Amino acid sequence: MAQRLVSVWQPFFLGSESPQAALDAAIELEELGYSRIWFSAGFGETIPRRFRELLDGTTRIGVATGISTVWHTSPATAAAFAEEAERAHPGRFLLGLGASHAVLVEGDGTDYRKPYSKMVGYLDELDALGLAPERRVLAALGPRMLELSRDRSAGAHPYFTTAEHTAEARTAIGPGRLLAPEVAVVVDPDAASARATARQYTSGYLTLPNYTNNLRRFGWTDDDFADGGSDRLVDAVIPWGTPEQVAAGLEKHYRAGADEVAIQVLNGGDATEFPAAAFRALAKELIAGG
Repeated sequence: MAQRLVSVWQPFFLGSESPQAALDAAIELEELGYSRIWFSAGFGETIPRRFRELLDGTTRIGVATGISTVWHTSPATAAAFAEEAERAHPGRFLLGLGASHAVLVEGDGTDYRKPYSKMVGYLDELDALGLAPERRVLAALGPRMLELSRDRSAGAHPYFTTAEHTAEARTAIGPGRLLAPEVAVVVDPDAASARATARQYTSGYLTLPNYTNNLRRFGWTDDDFADGGSDRLVDAVIPWGTPEQVAAGLEKHYRAGADEVAIQVLNGGDATEFPAAAFRALAKELIAGG
């Protein structure tokens, strides 16, 4: 079996007001054996300095934007940041790009039209600037964006999906591309409280057509999307339970073809607190020597 990568996707790294707290968390994750840290680049014109601070303060762990939106950060700005990071820390920074969502983009006054064409044009500009395809990945859900991630990048970084989608994505991009889905989890063995925590997360995402349209392709319906998600949908999207049970849920994505799973530990929506204990427990289950 090929080596699998176990990564972290956590809003804490952008939400923390303390650069030192963010760095301390990154150092611990590196020591535990996690491969990469993913977090959003936000909606500004530049990629936050926090990505570079984590690279500068660690020695091995990768850092990736999950995602940088193509509507806000220009190709020139993104390429310059990626090139600077590559010079300082070869092979450790990965530029994750995504088309975001109409409600978020248009809230800033931008006209959200033809997101696929927008992504193609953005990649064309990155090519012209010399940023190699293997140094970027796309937040791909549907068939066309998955094919684009196969043809124009190192691979795909799907978000808010099921293991069934991971299997479809692997088929779409083929064996030679990185497949690194984000998977949110709740480390809590109590069904009622675990699902309540999960629904704090799912309730917002289930209002976004990009995600619900993708889930519909796999047979989910409006009934599943109501009230923060049916139990069946919550359980399919968000592994919960003991660390062993969560690890078993994540294993489904590896078996479906993921090279790397970016674990987001849900802790009630508090982006200022890092769920260190959960990541320690999951490392023992998922990482050799963790």
